[in-house]
Amino acid sequence: MHNDRYQEDAHPNPLLEKAATVFFNVRRYNLQLLLIIIWLPVLFFYHNGQISRFFCGAVSAVICLIILLVRVAFEWERVPILRFGRFSRIKGPGLFLFIPFIDSIIEYVDCRIMVDDFSAEKVLTADAVPIFVDAVVFWMVWDAAKAKLEVKNFRYAVPLSAKTALRDIIGKNSLTRLLTDRVGIGKQLRKILDEKTNPWGITSLSVEIKDIIIPEELENVMSKEAQAEREKKARLIIGSAEVEISKMYSDASGNYEKNEIALTLRALNILGDALKTSSSMILVPSEVPHAMNKGISAAIAKAAEQIEKSKISGAENE
Repeated sequence: MHNDRYQEDAHPNPLLEKAATVFFNVRRYNLQLLLIIIWLPVLFFYHNGQISRFFCGAVSAVICLIILLVRVAFEWERVPILRFGRFSRIKGPGLFLFIPFIDSIIEYVDCRIMVDDFSAEKVLTADAVPIFVDAVVFWMVWDAAKAKLEVKNFRYAVPLSAKTALRDIIGKNSLTRLLTDRVGIGKQLRKILDEKTNPWGITSLSVEIKDIIIPEELENVMSKEAQAEREKKARLIIGSAEVEISKMYSDASGNYEKNEIALTLRALNILGDALKTSSSMILVPSEVPHAMNKGISAAIAKAAEQIEKSKISGAENE
């Protein structure tokens, strides 16, 4: 199975992005372009005889000197400079002087936070499960000189090192931990990556696991396992409820055993509820009406007794 289906496009149109980057980088030469525009009228007036040769030569020399000596770095850029082949200094941001034929600019190093999307192709976990993993690493250059002098192409080396570290972590961890502890895996991956990139003047700020794709057959098995686990928990909950209900019935039976009238009233209540919720006819034994009369009489007598007691207590209070 090809891994392209598990990867996302880095940009919808890379050529357009590259052209936009080049066009923006031309802005660092705005000062030089402005000086050239100023130089052209000077040459025009010189050829028309409106200014002297000395003035034209002086202006041309100053403009050429500024064009050759002055460079501009953007706010997020740092520029390592070599002098006669040896590292001399780091310049930027803003204007800085550059001596032609003596100094050499290595590169305008972007020190902003970079984002790289990388993936580990089919890798076996510690429990021999083949998976595909996509991740994102956030990193930045904190020492432009080391980034250019210690490694040839740090923009290629960082995601490649992250990919190698990710493969190593996948091989040392089980599928369960990879699925449940993505934050911990990301921190572990970041630590391994920092050990490699810190000597290059680069640090990784965060490594995040985007997606873990497992084979479809294993996914179905895990789904069935999770379903069985949920069914097991449901049965345990139902069993616990049955135990609690049985205890309540046991306590209630003890109370009804000592009080025949309460049992009769409970039976009548159940019978009445059944008649309310059902339109069908219910047949009861012939002795039930006597039991009903007996229960109702006992309930009326008890109610009358409570009313009499309340009247007596009220009279005493007066």
